[in-house]
Amino acid sequence: MKLVSRSYKGSIVSLVLLTILFFGCKSDTEFAINPSIEIERKVDSILALMTLDEKIGQMTQIRHFDEDAEKAITNKLIGSIIHTDGPAPGEDAKAWQGKFTELQKLALSTRLGIPLLFGVDAVHGQNTYNGATIFPHNIGLGATRNAELVEQIAEITAIESQATGFNWVFSPCVAIPYNEKWGRVYEAFAEDVELTANLTKASVQGHQGDLSKSNTVMATAKHYIGDGATDYGIEGGKTSLSELEISEQLMKPYSEAVKAGVGSVMASFNKVSDIPMHAHKRLITDSLKIGMGFDGIMVSDWKGYSKYGENAIIDAGIDMVMAVDGDMDDFHIGIKRGLENDSISIDRINDAVKRILRQKYRLGLFNNPFPDTTLVSKIGIKAHRDVARQAVRESMVLLKNNNQTLPLSKDLKKIVVVGEHADNAGLQSGGWTIAWQGVTENYDGATTILDGFKQQTNTEIIYDETALEQHPDADVAVIVIGETPYAEFFGDIGGEMDRYQLTLTEAHQNYINHYKNQGVKVVVILISGRPLVTTQQIEQSDAFVAAWLPGSEGHGIAEVLFGDYNFKGTLPHSWPKNEEDFEGLFGPNFWDNSIEPLFEYGFGLNY
Repeated sequence: MKLVSRSYKGSIVSLVLLTILFFGCKSDTEFAINPSIEIERKVDSILALMTLDEKIGQMTQIRHFDEDAEKAITNKLIGSIIHTDGPAPGEDAKAWQGKFTELQKLALSTRLGIPLLFGVDAVHGQNTYNGATIFPHNIGLGATRNAELVEQIAEITAIESQATGFNWVFSPCVAIPYNEKWGRVYEAFAEDVELTANLTKASVQGHQGDLSKSNTVMATAKHYIGDGATDYGIEGGKTSLSELEISEQLMKPYSEAVKAGVGSVMASFNKVSDIPMHAHKRLITDSLKIGMGFDGIMVSDWKGYSKYGENAIIDAGIDMVMAVDGDMDDFHIGIKRGLENDSISIDRINDAVKRILRQKYRLGLFNNPFPDTTLVSKIGIKAHRDVARQAVRESMVLLKNNNQTLPLSKDLKKIVVVGEHADNAGLQSGGWTIAWQGVTENYDGATTILDGFKQQTNTEIIYDETALEQHPDADVAVIVIGETPYAEFFGDIGGEMDRYQLTLTEAHQNYINHYKNQGVKVVVILISGRPLVTTQQIEQSDAFVAAWLPGSEGHGIAEVLFGDYNFKGTLPHSWPKNEEDFEGLFGPNFWDNSIEPLFEYGFGLNY
């Protein structure tokens, strides 16, 4: 058994000590019978040799592009690297792997040679890499209700994440959104806890598979807990639900994730009972770790240490800290002070480090610390894109279809496709695509909705980007409208940024008016990360489709509209009737009989 890479050993003395401790009192037979016992022995053996600085280092996650990141790995003995919005690790996947390999070599050259974890927000495919397969966001996958497909998507995401050098993804988001004003609604599967729990299990199984293999990654259930149930849908706000209500209404997806062996859970930004969730010991330690038996890594969210109580979050059960934007030194100094003044215990530190080491062993990183170079060729391949296109087809929800407007005939003489969303892969993909807040232009390998129309038929296709043209002779106008990309609090309606609204923009409403006034049949495709108040536009249209945020395979939309496939999707959220539905803490949900939605949860037409 190799404790560290052959070429990057730490101290020979340490290697001998570790070998004696690992194998001194354990038979090969017993190892074979129970591999988990073997891992626990190894973890305990390493822990016994670690200094306090090495332990604190293991609890630290920094960005690969942070100043002096290389020195921090060797001098501060860092345990994990995160890739976020900022400089890319390289120009292509081979260079990304190369960058992370060099950083891993630095970690392996330290005294104990403990390998690094490399994490990324791969929330709908390896969405940080230009050229990867980008799947519909989770709200669209919720509309499919297809757990087998969700598991397959997670498997592909794991492959393409490993192909770019990552062994840990911060996915899936298993929130239950209570209010469509929340800017992260699209990251969650549905407003229903049972459906969410079912798809959570599938996602964790797909990502992790056999964790020790090079084509799988450690998954993360996030954000624990109540992130989608804050008052008025404010990101990081107050969750007024009682702890009993949280247990009954929000906890099941986490329970299913733990049963599926999820490797990590991420704490959320919100407060519960006026306590920041990062520092909520009853919910983190008592409920999740002890109550559910979660033995993986509890990781903080962005700058969790400085934002939510410093050592209080460690005492509450946070194991690894995103020590970014200047947090690292304060975190390291603060931990030592906490041990001196007894605000945290060495037992809590040891528990955190054991959880981190345990997952590194389960991932097989001590034997195979470097990414598999053969996986690079699998990024964005046709087989992966075919699955993504299937997800697009199955996620679309038909809300209206008057007089059999759909499916469209391939023998029509003239179709006008309208709207900037129709020919822009960035707009159709939403936030967390290439960049944190998404992009507003095409990216590598994607097909737009307009591309799909041109591929489906020989009919004359006219593209009217901003609905300024006159085409009264058109058989139909397919009008593609919706939201522009956003992520996290940038997408909150009425929150800190308040850039968005629950209705269509005036310009997009006018796109519909423009063609209705010409007497042309109108098919509306709504691209959005949440249900919007579109009652008037649905009334105006001849057919109306909720297509969510389909990702890189826009072709899938045309395949359904032309009848090659039927509609399968059903609403993962109740559809609002008017803006007044959102005057209370929450929006229209199927369990709230006080608000009647325009369309109920689970609604969806087909041909």
